[in-house]
Amino acid sequence: MQLSKSINNLRREYKLNKLSEETVQNNPVKQFELWFNDAIRLKLPEQNAMILATSGKKARVSARVVLLKGFNNLGFKFFTNYDSLKGKNLRENLYASLLFYWAGLERQIRIEGKIKKLSKVESQKYFDSRPYESRIAAWASEQSKIIPGREYLESRYQKFEKEFFGKKIPFPPNWGGYILVPNYFEFWQGRESRLHDRICYKKEKGKWKIFRLAP
Repeated sequence: MQLSKSINNLRREYKLNKLSEETVQNNPVKQFELWFNDAIRLKLPEQNAMILATSGKKARVSARVVLLKGFNNLGFKFFTNYDSLKGKNLRENLYASLLFYWAGLERQIRIEGKIKKLSKVESQKYFDSRPYESRIAAWASEQSKIIPGREYLESRYQKFEKEFFGKKIPFPPNWGGYILVPNYFEFWQGRESRLHDRICYKKEKGKWKIFRLAP
């Protein structure tokens, strides 16, 4: 309890880099790739971790960390259980946002857009690339459902492990991929005295407009 009393004094100055609308890439996906590669080169922890925020009909926002599993000019891909809370939210509201934060680079990226399901072929391809244990877990976990305890989850895992022993594991019918098709990016670079750089891209009539926001 004593440690939490010093929360007002938890601060740092950001001095590592700067960002300018004159030097960023014209294509925000290219700019994302540059920053993402920086995170990989520095071997930062969980370089592909991103916060996915969704909301349903009642406009109650829910956020969680998921892993980016691919990106290109079409969008940003991730995989999950379609019956999870995020899956239910996306059935009601296809708009969502992503947030990447790399503390080691003093950078964050916000991405907003519309979600689409990936094809079964692409979902199967990714599913087959996952470790054996993760494929079993996808069948065992009734994601976001209340369960009686850890033992219940482990017993389901053992059940499917026996069922698929020596066989190719298909991906569950309620599991697969999504792609967020972006229409907005914000690249944030921490700067001294809280005068951070915020360079944004907004898609207008098929073209990306670049502008700066006050920190």
